[in-house]
Amino acid sequence: MNDKINKDTVIGALKKVYDLEIGFDIVSLGMIYGVDIDENNNVEVDMTLTTPACPMSGFLTANAKKAVEEIDGIGDVKINLVFDPPWSPKMISEEVKKALGL
Repeated sequence: MNDKINKDTVIGALKKVYDLEIGFDIVSLGMIYGVDIDENNNVEVDMTLTTPACPMSGFLTANAKKAVEEIDGIGDVKINLVFDPPWSPKMISEEVKKALGL
């Protein structure tokens, strides 16, 4: 592999994944807690859901994995669902808060 994948590239890919119930991407909604990339361009993403019982969990995690896997030169991709700290509306970007009237 020639190029090192960076966090901005991974975040950019994740911005293409939308929570269809809310209508915004998972990055802007504050659902991405961490991105780790090793020397072989293997990526591990810690993400959460707006609620542990979210009916979209399978859809969102599968789409997040697929979006990152589409990056040129990417290695293995693992999506970890985490719920600590619990998600709250405070994690939403200012732009989305304004759009939602929060």
